[in-house]
Amino acid sequence: MSYFKEEHHLFRQSLKEFLEREVSPNLEDWEKDGKIPKSIWKKMGEMGFLGLSLPEKYGGSGLDFFFEVILNEEMGRLNSGGFVITQQVVQYMSAPYIYKYGSEDLKNKYLPGIISGDIISCIGITEPDAGSDTKNIKTKAELKGDYYLVNGSKTFITNGVYGDLIILVVRTNQKGGSHGMSLLCVDLKSEGITKNKINKLGWRSSDTAEMGFDNVKVPKENLIGEEGKGFYYLMNGLQLERLCFLPSLVACMEYGISESLYYMSQRKAFGKTIDKFEVLRHRLSQLSSEVEALKNFSYFCCDMFDKDIYDVKLCSMGKLLVTELHEKVSTQCLQFFGGNGYTEDYPMARMYRDSRIGTIGGGTSEIMRDIIAKIIIDDVQYEKEKSSLISKNEKIDKSDSLTLFSAEKYANKNFSVAIEALKIAENTIELTVNHIESNRGEKRKAGTQSERHNIAQLSSEIECYKQYVFSIMLRSENEKNLKKEISMAELISLQVMDRVVSNCFEMFRDFEDIENHKLYGNLKKSKSIIISNSKASLLDEISESLIDKKE
Repeated sequence: MSYFKEEHHLFRQSLKEFLEREVSPNLEDWEKDGKIPKSIWKKMGEMGFLGLSLPEKYGGSGLDFFFEVILNEEMGRLNSGGFVITQQVVQYMSAPYIYKYGSEDLKNKYLPGIISGDIISCIGITEPDAGSDTKNIKTKAELKGDYYLVNGSKTFITNGVYGDLIILVVRTNQKGGSHGMSLLCVDLKSEGITKNKINKLGWRSSDTAEMGFDNVKVPKENLIGEEGKGFYYLMNGLQLERLCFLPSLVACMEYGISESLYYMSQRKAFGKTIDKFEVLRHRLSQLSSEVEALKNFSYFCCDMFDKDIYDVKLCSMGKLLVTELHEKVSTQCLQFFGGNGYTEDYPMARMYRDSRIGTIGGGTSEIMRDIIAKIIIDDVQYEKEKSSLISKNEKIDKSDSLTLFSAEKYANKNFSVAIEALKIAENTIELTVNHIESNRGEKRKAGTQSERHNIAQLSSEIECYKQYVFSIMLRSENEKNLKKEISMAELISLQVMDRVVSNCFEMFRDFEDIENHKLYGNLKKSKSIIISNSKASLLDEISESLIDKKE
């Protein structure tokens, strides 16, 4: 399935030329300076690169979400997390709250400046004693007539020093729990605000601040939406925040692999270029397969969002997988460069530094696994908080999407191994979840935390690889030369099946007779498939296509 039309390709080319001309030559200086000149955002605004999916009445372009995907991909390809996050925070983590829930006065006051690049916004959630546990937020806002009086502190605020406006998460009711939180638009020039820039490991061209609020007066009309609804607005908004990581980090990983391929083709050791060594070829093929699968999953998740389908599980899975893989790719690509990778003269050092925040910011990997486990094991349903917007696709239903069983009916033999492996993996997870549920006892949650996280991780990988197989199957109807992609799909499907069966066996704990084990049948099938399909041969095929350019 192609998500991009001619107008998308034209937009990408224009954006790419702009970034190559105005941004790439300056990134090193911005990294050293620890800031990006605001003039670059004004230029991007003038070019129409900001506010792409926001309405024209506020200065936006009213385009579909895949224009935003392109923006994130091309920014991500620059290999500067600081540059990317500066505008991601504006476009996807702060401005949407004004647009979705703010009054018309707030929209008219702030959105045009955000879209033109004149206003840099940020969001203040994290506090010294409240990170992922947002319900523990203590910064309070007391209504005093026609204004709120804000007191408290925030930390790890991207654009906190650099920005002009903050969407501040505050407690307006001290006894209201999650119902006592609200969102305020706060001018960062307001009296009583102190800022202290944090010295970070990565994202060096962006600023991150600790902020204090001492009797800061905020006009009553700067309340976003309804008082007491802030937590629910926030939970809805975090899905877009997590989603935007996918295209930008996938593109960054593609950049890292591309740079590694070139370096390995030039670097010689023991009389030959290092791209001829099997262990390096296999490692690069493995990374490329995982990134390619995740890229397709990224598009699938973004397509759901574009269709206004609210899917917390998909966004959480995507965020978990992409940030974990980004860290893995940056580490192993640096290794390809040897000692040079450890120097600032080569691109891998920056990629390595920037990647480390991914599994922490926007919800840690542990929190993502918690959320996914609640949905898969506890059948928790997350509903979308209503906004002032009218849904453009209220009637869309995911029930008619492709499944492994429906795909099997018309898939050709090229996909039979991958589909069978994923079916075994899915069934193994289902049997394991049922087993854990049946042993819940008096416990509030089924399974130990380790078991729940394990299931969440494995289920995410299955969902990602399943969508990758589906995408190649659909492409194969019109494209003939997909040998590399089919090998990649088979490789990762076999690997995830093997991991799932092995890990799930352990979750059943002690079993005296293996032949009576509920997973014994799946174990036999999985081992038979693995024996019949050499993973080393698949890696050889992928490396020949990827490195040697053999068709």
